[in-house]
Amino acid sequence: MAPTQGKPFPPGIHVPSLTWFKATAEQEIDWDVQRKHLEFLVKSGLHGVVLAGTNGEAVTLTREEKAQLVQLTRKIAVDSGRGDLPITLGCGGQCTRDVIAETRLAAEAGADFALVLTPSYFHFAMNQGSIVAFFQELADASPVPIVIYNFPGVAAGLDVNSESLESLGRHPNIVGVKLTCGGIAKVARIRASFEPSQFSALAGQSDWLTPALSVGGTGVITGIANLFPKCCIEIFDLFVAGKRKEAEAAQLKLARMEWGFAKGGINGTKWIVAKLLDYPQESHHCRRPYPQYADPKQQEWMSATCSILVDDEKRLNSVST
Repeated sequence: MAPTQGKPFPPGIHVPSLTWFKATAEQEIDWDVQRKHLEFLVKSGLHGVVLAGTNGEAVTLTREEKAQLVQLTRKIAVDSGRGDLPITLGCGGQCTRDVIAETRLAAEAGADFALVLTPSYFHFAMNQGSIVAFFQELADASPVPIVIYNFPGVAAGLDVNSESLESLGRHPNIVGVKLTCGGIAKVARIRASFEPSQFSALAGQSDWLTPALSVGGTGVITGIANLFPKCCIEIFDLFVAGKRKEAEAAQLKLARMEWGFAKGGINGTKWIVAKLLDYPQESHHCRRPYPQYADPKQQEWMSATCSILVDDEKRLNSVST
């Protein structure tokens, strides 16, 4: 049976939610902090939540934890009057069978989409043909639409090139790609070949959101939205409303701040989010062996860099409330 056409990936600002852990030897998920953070994200008005992405420390999570994260997010969305909030689950593995199983888990838990990295353990044997074959077989079997996650930096340098993306975009159950490769030319080429309702391109960082939108991108999946969701939404809304100069000015300001997140890494991101959102500081550490963000000079630099948008976020939050 041929796969049905997957529903389009919604345009806008999607956040790869952080995952919070207890300061114990086992580092279990801290569900109290997790709930608080997910409530913050859902109520901010973001267009979607991504769970178990890179910022969510996907490779450290069990299948059971992933399912619980999806279920909790859906409950919070329903309780907040946003029951139809798009939820995407990071699904991964090093063999096709395991990734297919994770997409089934995503569907059973209540996720709408699966975000999938290229398997890279056998990177020395993976060429563009094998990458395309992997995603096609996955999409044939997946009960939820697939969003390709193109992030060579964590996939042993494997890059899904434009020719492969054009081929994969024709599959009815592959609906988009997150480009953490920074390839803005890919955004333009995808838009030249597809309507966004068929296959869409999203920026992988918010510091090039407006450039991506200007050549046919539909939004972004950005870790910045863990702390400054309103600022990210404002850029998108201004651009869509045709207020290009205002959107570009906001974009330039955000780009200065985003360097802090990029340089700070996941542990630095969790540290500053916990500090500014008043979460318990003992809960900000990543699961080991990811190192702690404990250097006072790095913390001082991160605080100064992120202070650029603090007042803007407060202003936008007061307007919306």
